[in-house]
Amino acid sequence: MNTLKIQNNWHGIRDKLKEKYNQLSYEDLSYVKGQEDQLLARLEEKTGKRREALIEEINKM
Repeated sequence: MNTLKIQNNWHGIRDKLKEKYNQLSYEDLSYVKGQEDQLLARLEEKTGKRREALIEEINKM
């Protein structure tokens, strides 16, 4: 299983995701270290993409 690698650039990643998926709110994109599962669950629900695909997309950003 892929691991989400956010590090210190979440604001930049968040802005790219918001631009790509305009249906996402900043609340949907809120991230707290240690709560990656909650973030991914919200993104899965709102985008309809699988968790693995989202992890891969985010890690490439």
